[in-house]
Amino acid sequence: MWPGELPILPIAFRYSGYFNYNSPQPSAVTVAQGFVPQTDIFEPNTFTIIAASSLGPSLEFWIDDDLATAGSGADGGLGDAYIKANNFIGYYLHVPKNDLNVRYGQFELDLPFTQARTINLTDYAIYDETAYVNPSGTGPLVGTTANPFTFASPQRGIELGGYPHQGYTWWTVSIVDGENALYGTAPLSARNSKDVYINFWQGWNLERNPAIRKQIQASGPTGVHDHTWIKFNGFGYFGDNALNQGGTLYAGLPTIHEPFYRAGGAFDYRFRGDFELWGLMEHAHDSNEALNEGRTGFVPVTPVTFSGGFLEAEYWFYPWLIGLMRYDGVNSPTDRLNGMSRYDTRNIYSPGLQIFARPNIKLETQYSFSYQQPIPGSNNRFYRDNKFISGVDFVF
Repeated sequence: MWPGELPILPIAFRYSGYFNYNSPQPSAVTVAQGFVPQTDIFEPNTFTIIAASSLGPSLEFWIDDDLATAGSGADGGLGDAYIKANNFIGYYLHVPKNDLNVRYGQFELDLPFTQARTINLTDYAIYDETAYVNPSGTGPLVGTTANPFTFASPQRGIELGGYPHQGYTWWTVSIVDGENALYGTAPLSARNSKDVYINFWQGWNLERNPAIRKQIQASGPTGVHDHTWIKFNGFGYFGDNALNQGGTLYAGLPTIHEPFYRAGGAFDYRFRGDFELWGLMEHAHDSNEALNEGRTGFVPVTPVTFSGGFLEAEYWFYPWLIGLMRYDGVNSPTDRLNGMSRYDTRNIYSPGLQIFARPNIKLETQYSFSYQQPIPGSNNRFYRDNKFISGVDFVF
């Protein structure tokens, strides 16, 4: 430990809990999926310990661990845990400051918009989407694709990146273990190959006056004003999903390798410090295989694909009052055939309100108007799993 590098204990705790109101649940859904009460006065969310600090002028670390999730300590787990060298290598290579940084450990990918630290009370639907047919090759679709990869899960690996031009350019390249443990929820690489993730942003300051573009805007009724700017993004994830290692699905047959990718683009527009509009589109493609007629090997069949994204607006009425409006859409014919939705496209509309009651204490509300889902065993009957959430989120 270098003297003076950690002047205070760099540890904080975060806790959140919510009141939930769920739309009435048809009895057939209760039988198939389990009973969900229409109201829950206080549903514990997460209790998290966060440790973060700098170790000198060019090193930093971050560790967050959910000590309890949904009221159960057994459900907690490690989130991000990494060390980052800012300009550490670039200094010796004479690269300008901030242009070359290195991050190593377990971390959320450098997504166009974070999900681990989002202001929203629910996840971005496209980040949680998976490609799934049936690992046994039976069911409404032919194939073996069962890929648990989601952008929402943290990854283990190494990341190179930088943010030159005062942050208006931002790039990262990550090499990660990948997540392909069948039905797994934790990052677990059940193969030797590694996945690659690329993310690139380019932004422009839209202030007309050159002098203003170089200045920090003055404070106003809604807080410190930012410049007006716009950024555009491109990202891609390229991996390989390995199945049937050791004949776990098909005895006596070799491992199935199904390359896949996720690619898309995003934008982010901010008008001063009051209004921000951002959105993302993603397309996914998974190779898919099936048993040949003699059941002696595998042959390529129709790939599994989906697409979708989100559009969100945020307006700061006051520094302590933020209004949100978000749209999520996922188009997946595979999910419809698997009985998840009425149509290929699933739409969710989510207005919300954030209130900062005092420093480190935030009151939150959100209503989600969801898509139509089939009622199990019914003849062309559907219901919407709508939800109202309201609660508190605080750090100490």
